[in-house]
Amino acid sequence: MKKIYCILLFVSIIQLGGAQIYEIGVFGGGSNFIGDVGSTKFIAPKKLAIGGIFRWNRSARHSYRVSVIYTTLLGNDRKSSDPKRQERGYFFKEEALEVSAGIEFTFLDFDLHRNSFNFSPYIYTGVSMLNHPNFYYNNNKLISEKTKSNAFGIPIALGMKVTLTEDLIFGIEVAARYTFSDELDGSIPDADELKELQFGNFNNNDWYVFSGITLTYTFGQNPCFCDY
Repeated sequence: MKKIYCILLFVSIIQLGGAQIYEIGVFGGGSNFIGDVGSTKFIAPKKLAIGGIFRWNRSARHSYRVSVIYTTLLGNDRKSSDPKRQERGYFFKEEALEVSAGIEFTFLDFDLHRNSFNFSPYIYTGVSMLNHPNFYYNNNKLISEKTKSNAFGIPIALGMKVTLTEDLIFGIEVAARYTFSDELDGSIPDADELKELQFGNFNNNDWYVFSGITLTYTFGQNPCFCDY
């Protein structure tokens, strides 16, 4: 019975492309915010975004991925193309920390067990959580609520990655985050007693975008679950 299990497992590994290796590295780039305050340009990095990334390559076509990214989100009505926002003149700047986990699919085989050049476009999605401070506007003034909230969202990333050496992988990506929150820019205060100060489009939640590069180091070997 054990031999049958090992044979089936071996066949499954072959079908997955044989690649099961880890990556750990860094992300560096910029971020921009899209909501009820500031510019509505989709890709317009304004503030530094840095963090770490980990991949578990389960096959030549997909991997599980976790990242932690720190950034400053910025919204400035003066930089908007909307005349009404320019006249209003709201501004915010907040430090935020995001944790994201999900699955990455490559369009081409990206087999790290081949000692040859690999490259492929990829897509990534999963879940994200952004920890951010709460604030609101009153009489055109930004006022802190002195609390923090977690905004959950869905990351949607497009990128390209290539092997630089046998152990190093370089990537470039644009990753939008659709959140289930409309509080990131202060348009909806977190405290219930401040709801009368809310403004903006209540039908659209907040977005933010990371644009940047990754550099990861690969390690690990194909696992063997059989003892023969």
